[in-house]
Amino acid sequence: MAEVVEGREFVDEDWYGEEMVDRIYSGCTFRRVDLTDASTRRVTFTGCTFANVRFNASRHHDTALVRCAVERSELFDAEFTGCKLTGTTFTDCGTRPLRVTGGDWSFVSLAGADLRGVTFTDVRMREVDLSGANCSGATLTGVDLSAATLTRADLSGADLRGSDLTALDPSAVRLTGAVIDAAQAVVIAQALGLRIG
Repeated sequence: MAEVVEGREFVDEDWYGEEMVDRIYSGCTFRRVDLTDASTRRVTFTGCTFANVRFNASRHHDTALVRCAVERSELFDAEFTGCKLTGTTFTDCGTRPLRVTGGDWSFVSLAGADLRGVTFTDVRMREVDLSGANCSGATLTGVDLSAATLTRADLSGADLRGSDLTALDPSAVRLTGAVIDAAQAVVIAQALGLRIG
C-alpha cells in the first residue's frame, strides 16, 4: 500500500537523489527542498505547495501533481513521463530545458513562463494557460491544445506539428518561423477568415 502523508511542512530538507515510489502527499508544503536528481514513480501530490524547490535533473514517471502551486522553483533538465498535473499553477519558475512526454497537463497555468526550447510530446493540455508565455523554439508536437489560452504567446520557431490548434488566434500570437503540417495550415487559414478553394 502507498505511504500517505497529510498536512506536513517540509523546510530546508535535502532529498538529493531520493527515489520515491508509491507515496501520497496531501495538503503538504515543501519550502526550499532540494529534489535535484530525485526520481518519483506513482507518487501523488494533491493540493500541495512547492516554494523555492529544486527539481533540477529530476525524473518523474506516472506521478501526479493535482491542483498544486509551484512557486519560484527550478525545473532545469527535469523530465515528466506519463504524469498528471491537472490544475497545477507554475509561478516565477525556471522551466528550461523541461521535457514532458505523455500525460495530462490540462488546466495547468504556465502564464508568462519562459518555455524557450522546452519539449512537450503527446501531452494532453486542454484549457492550459499559456498567455504571455515565451515558447519560441519549443517542441509542442502531438499536443492537445484545445480550448487553450494562447493570447500574447510567442510560438516563433516552435514545432507545432500534429497539435490541436483550434484555439489559436493567429492575430494574437507570434508564429514567425513556426513549423506546422498541412491540416494545421487549413485551420489557421480558416481562423484568419480565408476561404480555401
